[in-house]
Amino acid sequence: MRRLLALVGAIVLVDTIFYAALTPLLPRYADELGLSKSGAGLLTAMFATGVLVGGVPAGLAASWFGVKRTVLGGLSGMVATTVLFGFAESAWLLEVARFLQGVSSSCSWTAALAWLVADAPAGSRGRLIGSAMGAALFGALLGPVAGGVASFAGTRLTFSVLAALGLALAAWAARTPSLHEPRRQPVRDLVHAILNRRIAVAVWFVTLPAIAFGVINVLGPLRLDALGVGAAGIGATWLASAGVEATAAPLVGHLSDRRGRFAPLRAGLGGTAVVMVALAVLDVRWWMLVPTIVVAGFVVGVFWAPAMSLLSDEADATGLDYAFAFTLINMAWAPAQIAGSGGGAALAQATTDSVPYLGLAGACLLTLVLVWRSSSSSTTRSATLSSTP
Repeated sequence: MRRLLALVGAIVLVDTIFYAALTPLLPRYADELGLSKSGAGLLTAMFATGVLVGGVPAGLAASWFGVKRTVLGGLSGMVATTVLFGFAESAWLLEVARFLQGVSSSCSWTAALAWLVADAPAGSRGRLIGSAMGAALFGALLGPVAGGVASFAGTRLTFSVLAALGLALAAWAARTPSLHEPRRQPVRDLVHAILNRRIAVAVWFVTLPAIAFGVINVLGPLRLDALGVGAAGIGATWLASAGVEATAAPLVGHLSDRRGRFAPLRAGLGGTAVVMVALAVLDVRWWMLVPTIVVAGFVVGVFWAPAMSLLSDEADATGLDYAFAFTLINMAWAPAQIAGSGGGAALAQATTDSVPYLGLAGACLLTLVLVWRSSSSSTTRSATLSSTP
């Protein structure tokens, strides 16, 4: 299990490096290519669009052809599109490269996490998913660093080196045996799963933080740039934010194994509501905004491990292929990222940056109230049934 966890962690780490490297480069592309806030949001959202388009095909590939083959296909596509992104010199080519990166990522993430969960004991699933997410978040640590290096050393050299790392990872995966036999479930099982209420709740807890991160990852660097913070400073901010989030992820996953999935989810809802209000009002000085973004990375990241564990628990209960369970995560994350990065940027451009932040705070508070009422109703029903002769 440790060797498999190391492989899956490496896959999501390298994949996230490629995704997160754009953050400190975004102001540069906005200046050189004349991108507005909406244009910058579109470039950021193209990755998520690719994940959305590739989500169902990736799940079907993992279910029918096996997780190992699907992982290798995703890694191969990631290497090719990373080189393309490094050499692109126009907005449309950058957008195409980001889109194809998203398609490749949907394959590697879906298959790798299904590979891990299939062999994981149910009682330690949250800890293992949290560890994998910690690796992904460590990739988010290194991504802005890679982007900062690219701003000085050039995108061609930097992204070519990253592509070479992807090739080495593909070779490692090719030598690793897979014990997860293809279940070859039909796509109608995926459609039926969407109608399951508890699965829908788990999907929402992936959707909400994805929207939040989409908004922060566009408006945050653009606002810091306007306040005079350079690419290195922006990269350092996201480095610190992801570092705190990566350290906490396995602990949050372990907590969800011990205390139930909803305990950390409720804490995440309250914390995210508070930090979104802070982002809305503390953006007038860079030294106020930077620590707020760092804290936001932690509180919003609390959702990932318990939400994914909740979804895998429901896959067990309903007999759903784990590949389809993580397909649902991609299908939730992708449009949420598009709404957060593209829609949030457009809304901020039409109004102010505070509007999307306050809207997210309201969504978190409403969800918290509904979760609390649902928990209270369940407790009351249980107490009534237990007192009935």
